[in-house]
Amino acid sequence: MTVMNEKGEFNFPGVENVYHGKVRDVYTLPNDVLVMVASDRISAFDVILPRTIPFKGAILNQIAAKFLKATEDICPNWLVDTPAPQVAIGHRCEPFKVEMVIRGYLTGHAWRTYKSGERILCGVALPEGMKEHDKFPEPIITPATKADEGHDEDISREDILAQGIVPQEHYETMERYTRELFQRGTEMAAQKGLILVDTKYEFGLRDGEVVLMDEIHTPDSSRYFYADGYAERQANGESQKQLSKEFVREWLIENGFQGKDGQEVPAMSDAWVNEITQRYIELYENIVGEPFDKGASSATPEESIEATLQALAKLD
Repeated sequence: MTVMNEKGEFNFPGVENVYHGKVRDVYTLPNDVLVMVASDRISAFDVILPRTIPFKGAILNQIAAKFLKATEDICPNWLVDTPAPQVAIGHRCEPFKVEMVIRGYLTGHAWRTYKSGERILCGVALPEGMKEHDKFPEPIITPATKADEGHDEDISREDILAQGIVPQEHYETMERYTRELFQRGTEMAAQKGLILVDTKYEFGLRDGEVVLMDEIHTPDSSRYFYADGYAERQANGESQKQLSKEFVREWLIENGFQGKDGQEVPAMSDAWVNEITQRYIELYENIVGEPFDKGASSATPEESIEATLQALAKLD
């Protein structure tokens, strides 16, 4: 069997559909089984950048798998197995058209909204007198609609329910899971000397049950600060030391690209691609708390598909 077709897709027997996301390829197999392949593609400002980042897919796949395993006592999730460094196998769920964004700190989009003078974000009242990166009295949930094309849009809990986007019973379950997952992620981050600043979760329905989907607590879906020195930096009005892919966005901005019409993605040198890889390895080692093994995280397409087929056979 040819491992890859002319489109660069894995040739899995019985594939019913292939979905190409910005950074992942999702294969739908019989019996509502999904195979998700985390590619080495990297995106920013809703644009796929022109070069791939070695080991990025394996890093994100392994971080997500560790956190899904560490939170399965809180809520059911889609994951069944990770047979290869970049491959995850799980159950297909019917996704809700809402991302559950939860924020512990006034950072990023929340800060930009606050700085503009707004004091309501997704229906949540924001306290007066805060400055960038201050901690909220308690985490706030600021949902976003999941756009098929273009950018996601902020939406309030009230509008989600009023428009019937998610039934109230399921939405309340999603809210509860979101708070409990964020609390677990916060505790796990603290053990590694990190602060989980904000993150997002995606949920779906499987057999009538709300299930956690996709990746969680990775640097692509979450923002971390280093705990050491956080208070001092806040007191002195200094920037916080972040652990996320924000450094890629900053480089793009410095080189005149923010995803706007007419802008061109700047050229990525070999040295810059290598630096991004090293930064992702740093992210992995800080978040997971153990060295990243390049050898164990390397697999040829042939090895990946063979391991995946063996794992799929166990599901039959």
